[in-house]
Amino acid sequence: MRWKSTVIKPFAKYISESIKRDAAHAVADQDKWRKRLISKASLTVFGKDQAFTEIKSYKDFKSRIPVRDYEGLSSYIELIKQKQPNVLWPGSPKYFAKTSGTTSGVKYIPITKDSIPYHIKAARNALLSFAYINNALDIFDGKLIFLSGSPVLHKVADINTGRLSGIVNHEIPTWIQANQIPSYKTNCIEDWEEKLDAVVKEALATDLRVISGIPPWIQMFYDKLIRESGKETILDIFPNYKIFAYGGVNFQPYKQSLENLVGASIPSFETYPASEGFIAFQDQLPEDGLLLNSNAGIFYEFVPLSEIHNNNPIRLSLPEVQTGTDYAVIINSNAGLWGYNLGDTVRFVSTDPYRLVVSGRVKHFISAFGEHVIGKEVEQALADVDMAYKTSVVEFTVAPQVTPRDGSLPYHEWMIEFEQMPTDMTTLSKQIDDNLRQQNIYYNDLIRDKILQPIVITPLKKGAFRDYMKSIGKLGGQNKVPRLSNDRKIAENLEKYKL
Repeated sequence: MRWKSTVIKPFAKYISESIKRDAAHAVADQDKWRKRLISKASLTVFGKDQAFTEIKSYKDFKSRIPVRDYEGLSSYIELIKQKQPNVLWPGSPKYFAKTSGTTSGVKYIPITKDSIPYHIKAARNALLSFAYINNALDIFDGKLIFLSGSPVLHKVADINTGRLSGIVNHEIPTWIQANQIPSYKTNCIEDWEEKLDAVVKEALATDLRVISGIPPWIQMFYDKLIRESGKETILDIFPNYKIFAYGGVNFQPYKQSLENLVGASIPSFETYPASEGFIAFQDQLPEDGLLLNSNAGIFYEFVPLSEIHNNNPIRLSLPEVQTGTDYAVIINSNAGLWGYNLGDTVRFVSTDPYRLVVSGRVKHFISAFGEHVIGKEVEQALADVDMAYKTSVVEFTVAPQVTPRDGSLPYHEWMIEFEQMPTDMTTLSKQIDDNLRQQNIYYNDLIRDKILQPIVITPLKKGAFRDYMKSIGKLGGQNKVPRLSNDRKIAENLEKYKL
């Protein structure tokens, strides 16, 4: 060990133990946060509108604070944009995280001086604890790279505004900044391809030990590193590479391809950050879900997915959830988000401690025929066959084909870009379809009753998804291709890339 890892070790041990303590007291901490949030926001515009001072119990809480999405809070966000203080939370937000909305266009998610430390603390603690548990604290004696958005911010109502990953760059502790690449100048490059060239140039001159980012863009990073270096694998370039950290999409469909590029399987851990808060992180190996970040300025509620579109859905607090059920995540936070539907669905794999997997998006599903196939199911269907057939998938998306041109039965079209084309597409298609049928009884019934035919795979050209994302102005390390669509807008745009 060098001096930095030696100094960090006792702190990392303390953090790892504190994570275990918080996990053991999750229910008590959640009750504490519900009361604390209501108390602190009682004199805000929202708090007065919802009579926070009359809330004495969780039952009162649910009766006063309805479940809503961004559009439901947009009138309050507009007040903040008009420079009115004390709207959703005392004072004014420190930042706006700018994201793409589903029906409202651009969303401005408030991040306050009270909430931003929890974003940073969770990311720091997750990395420290994971490195400590895996005896890899010497990562801090080398360099760490976080492929993120530009840290350049602009003002909206005198509030610094940008992508979350860019905002976080302004809050990273100095002791980590000293180990971080790319440089601030490189990180500010807006054009993704130009930025990637500069990042690769910087990386090749370092002892890189941690790589973090969204898997499809990490794959692009790996490809370019290998081309530029002339080496065969990433470990040939960075022999001290110890940890891969990711979030935003399921790692499993990319696992085989990325490990081929790395030259081995290295420890990887998943995080679940969102503009609205840092929800969960992987705290152990082998993988068994992500530990809920239960003591971090957020009071969570969970709505069974079957209830989420009801006017008055069933809402459960943490001690009421069960394993094996898909829930929409509702948050109430010290960023001033109240009854806020995050848009994600999760499934608990454990309640002692509370660990979950991200199972999909509330609005990203296929139910053209009542099947309600969700993201977790298609990813698992592909992951299982991927392990069996060693199929390397670069990226994929699934859409319904309701009226096939040949007059045959409708089907789900899987548009897949392969790193290496499978030798037996028929067997591959059947296995994916069988895997999906085992997970989703409604889909199984539709296939069995010949309402749908089994899936159809449409292979796409190399670079198809990269070119598609570039064509819509979303080529970059923090943009994701939706796994599922309930219409054919994305599929139609990908038609030109068919093999």
